[in-house]
Amino acid sequence: MKSNLKDLYIDFFVSKGHKQIPSAPVVPENDPSVLFNTAGMQPLIPYLMGQKHPYGTRLTDYQKCVRTNDLEAIGDSYHHTFFEMLGNWSLGDYFKKEAITWSFEFLTTVLNIPVERLAVTVFAGNDLIPFDEESYNIWRSLGIPEKRIARTVEDNFWIAGETGPCGSDSEMFYFRSDDEIPEKFDPEDDRWVEIWNDVFMEFEKHEDGSITSLPSKNVDTGMGVERTTAILEGKKDNYASSIWTPVISLIEKLSNLPYEGNEKSMRIIADHLRTAVFILADPAGIKPSNTDQGYILRRLIRRSIRHAKKLNIDINSTWEQEIACVILDMYESYYQELKDNRNVVLEGLSNEKIKFNRTLEKGLREFEKVTKDNEDIDGVTAFHLFDTYGFPIELTCELAEDKGLKVDVEGYKTKFKEHQELSRTASAGKFKGGLAGNGEIETKYHTATHLLNAALKLVVGPDVHQKGSNITSERLRFDFSCDHKLTDEEKQKTEEIVNKWIEEDLPVVVKEMNKDEAIKSGAECMFIEKYPDIVTVYFIGDVSKELCGGPHVKSTKELGHFKITKEEASSQGVRRIKAILE
Repeated sequence: MKSNLKDLYIDFFVSKGHKQIPSAPVVPENDPSVLFNTAGMQPLIPYLMGQKHPYGTRLTDYQKCVRTNDLEAIGDSYHHTFFEMLGNWSLGDYFKKEAITWSFEFLTTVLNIPVERLAVTVFAGNDLIPFDEESYNIWRSLGIPEKRIARTVEDNFWIAGETGPCGSDSEMFYFRSDDEIPEKFDPEDDRWVEIWNDVFMEFEKHEDGSITSLPSKNVDTGMGVERTTAILEGKKDNYASSIWTPVISLIEKLSNLPYEGNEKSMRIIADHLRTAVFILADPAGIKPSNTDQGYILRRLIRRSIRHAKKLNIDINSTWEQEIACVILDMYESYYQELKDNRNVVLEGLSNEKIKFNRTLEKGLREFEKVTKDNEDIDGVTAFHLFDTYGFPIELTCELAEDKGLKVDVEGYKTKFKEHQELSRTASAGKFKGGLAGNGEIETKYHTATHLLNAALKLVVGPDVHQKGSNITSERLRFDFSCDHKLTDEEKQKTEEIVNKWIEEDLPVVVKEMNKDEAIKSGAECMFIEKYPDIVTVYFIGDVSKELCGGPHVKSTKELGHFKITKEEASSQGVRRIKAILE
């Protein structure tokens, strides 16, 4: 019998008529709203918006997710930057009764969770949408006592962005404590842990604030693998579950220290290196850098190195590769890219460690410089050592103490908070989109990337392949494999070819095909692993043929005039073009 939670979940929902779809990459394709896929539903946005999915109306998967908004919280017992989300979806098929009943059945009969340890929330209702009486009655019919059903407003209403599909949801909670289970459920009681959420998309919110019913109702559900595994194994610390024990045990061995008393640093190393492994293995080819996904990757690796030093691990050894190998071995049977890119992962970690070790040396020289007059270190200087040289405040304080100097820690915290606020403001645009981010202009840019890709193959060579893209309503950004800076002639020629195709008013046709047939026919594909066996292929005249989830215009004449605004390096062997449609 299968015991892995992912296998149990997929088997259960396949038995209910769902088709398993592959996990999408952690770096989203053509979605400017986020740096990473942050939820299981995110790669399914076009289908939740009404586009037909080649696998039908009932889907299930386990999805790789990365969230970095809680980065500073990593080190506690339950936060993770990378996590796996189990999901099942109804695209205009079944609705509340089936979704809730199956959730309850899986929890109680497959996972054998006692009903008395379960509680739920439902939408209480507001001025626009009534109390979700249907969900309430379904839970009551399944045996959940009235006192274990809490009604809330803010926590039980879901919408991605400010407008678009939305609806109530119903969350399931497990009582994770040895205390006597209280008769009445209080969602604010931390002993109750959320393990599953069923979202019912039945309304659409408009720009004027009004809400209307959707013609087709969808169900989107999610359950976190890490949290649920810890619950099933009776662990109050997620990092004490079987998901983490092989990694934590190795860190104990490398540091010659026990987990107890060193939990924070060991959790950070385990979490950050696992996330780094998945980002480095992703088909998008992300490398550590100072921008976007590369910046997050760099922070994760460097933070794990700092905590390895705190545990007295020899950072000049191959410790990070040893940990990465354990992680790769644990997950590669589920994610092919980990097997294919094993060497890429190990090399990426090693290179960044070497770079950071040099930065640390520079930081030490800078520290000696700012303390040569034996003056105490103010908050601005302490933050400069952190921001520029990666010095954690703890290291600055230790070095200062050796010299008999004081550090303005409160001043540092103030500067750090200002930095966080600036980062949040700068990132705000990255997290606005979601279901509302596929408008008419974005659709045009999406189609233009296909033409750009095809034109580059003619101008630069057939070995050009897409490595990533980012589309907003203002411009497109396209990353592609190329070993040199484009000449002015190459850029001009590329522009001319794209505009020639636009002028020719080429039809954009979509066909469903077997994935192997599509690849054999020469269809371009960026992330082959993310696509199911039946795929949608977009044909633009006879100039472009790509596997893609859409959306696209009906003909190229709709695009207007294409203009390249910038061409630059993205990473080693990858160039980046920014372009606009006029």
